[in-house]
Amino acid sequence: MTTRCATDNTKALDAFMTTKFQIDAMLARLTALSDDHFEAHPDEINWGDVGSLNHYASLLRQITDSAFKEGEHAA
Repeated sequence: MTTRCATDNTKALDAFMTTKFQIDAMLARLTALSDDHFEAHPDEINWGDVGSLNHYASLLRQITDSAFKEGEHAA
């Protein structure tokens, strides 16, 4: 039988929760920006706006693929 030493993970838990709160804040800001249509006005949309939005989507896809083990991160 192997005996495991109890470890104090308080610092790791604090760091984890700090980062989680930072992510939650970023997601809330992104949601608000999305609700405002990324500050784009329908009469003023141009291909630069499309490119910027596609870039944001690409970066978010990298994150979701990694988090959910999809795309290039699939098993």
